Amino acid sequence: MHLLEPTPLGNLALANRVVMAPMTRSRADANGVVGDMTVAYYVQRATAGLLVSEGTNISPDALGSPLTPGIYSPEQIVAWRRVTDAVHAANGVLFLQLWHTGRVGHSLVRGGALPVAPSAVAIPGQKHFTMQGPMEYEVPHALTTDEVQHTVLDYEAAAQNAREAGFDGVELHGAFGYLPNQFLVDASNRRTDRYGGTVENRSRFVIDVMERLVAVWGSDRVGIKLSPTIPFNGMTDSDPLATFGYLINQLNALPLAYVHLMKALFPLDAFPTWPKDAIATFGPMVRNRLMVNGGYTRDTAEAALGGGAELVSFGAPYIANPDLVRRFGLGSALAAPDRATMYGGGVHGYIDYPALPADTTERS
Repeated sequence: MHLLEPTPLGNLALANRVVMAPMTRSRADANGVVGDMTVAYYVQRATAGLLVSEGTNISPDALGSPLTPGIYSPEQIVAWRRVTDAVHAANGVLFLQLWHTGRVGHSLVRGGALPVAPSAVAIPGQKHFTMQGPMEYEVPHALTTDEVQHTVLDYEAAAQNAREAGFDGVELHGAFGYLPNQFLVDASNRRTDRYGGTVENRSRFVIDVMERLVAVWGSDRVGIKLSPTIPFNGMTDSDPLATFGYLINQLNALPLAYVHLMKALFPLDAFPTWPKDAIATFGPMVRNRLMVNGGYTRDTAEAALGGGAELVSFGAPYIANPDLVRRFGLGSALAAPDRATMYGGGVHGYIDYPALPADTTERS
């Protein structure tokens, strides 16, 4: 089975091609510091070829959701070091996902400060989770050109902090409607400076950040996650083929670890001109390693590896199946996650999902 074959990632040796996708679990404390539960959570899943951490705020200004971790304070760095040390002791490989939520936040979570974005355009038709319940999205503060450039430096500092915390690399969260995605699509980016207008200008923020990350980490240690055809969080573009085609071509010039492409997770009937299969459309454009994500099973992942992908990431299955790699190898049934405990809480629904007994054998 190709899915379970070892594979190199630069000078890292991955035990298999199974990746644990980044997943927000909201188990940090009020200061964005992870604890013992998070150490256990990643160690339990360290048999994945690669673990990608939950989205981790690069700065106080990046914060959008409560109880999510950061990588900007000394306390956060020390706490993450405990995680990386434990994962490495379990022979695992762990990248940190760098996260700036942009307008996907609320002032109730941000000490009264409005969320920031490329332009002063609120997310339509959705509400945001806060500790006081769901709230309508606010019109964000439009970043000035100087503030955009300062945010690029925040990403660079976070990448340096990730090295100090012992991670093996970093992934830019450029998907699902967060700040880099907001710069890319024309529904949320209405700027008239060098970061808005043309496809080249709207891509500039992402390219600037990625160049900084590669400068910190070097070859084969930086990835990026993209969702070209997911309209969630108001991410609609008049021409995603042109936008993301241009971006991927620019990323091909960088020595990346991988490009992490998401399939469409929602019906696209309202977008008849959009590509219907993001992997088939954009995957062949990628000259770096291709990682794919979006509802894959063991069998469909195996097919994806035969069709050009080199790595496949799994999200929800990893919540309830810490031994997912072993279950794939045995052909065992997968446990279902408890959706009520996905975000926030304690041990239950986080680190109490059992692994298969040691004497489990393959099912017919």
